[in-house]
Amino acid sequence: MRKILAATLALVIPVAVLAGGEQTAILDVQNMTCSVCPITVKKSLQKVPGVTDAKIDFERKTATVRFDAGKADVAALVKATTEAGFPSTPRK
Repeated sequence: MRKILAATLALVIPVAVLAGGEQTAILDVQNMTCSVCPITVKKSLQKVPGVTDAKIDFERKTATVRFDAGKADVAALVKATTEAGFPSTPRK
């Protein structure tokens, strides 16, 4: 019984990793004009389910976001910043 369970888990776990997994996206963020703006952008991104980290670079006007691809996607990140007043676009 344990061998069957172990074999089943060995098949299921890689599929689960492929379905989700952590990804990183870099967004170019508009409208950041003061030192408080990055705080608002970061908070908006942290509210997106699946986001594990968000680093905002005020000088470069970017947000580097780590997220669980099974729970979030780049479109959700863009939507979050845009709704907070900071339209963004993913870097390619």
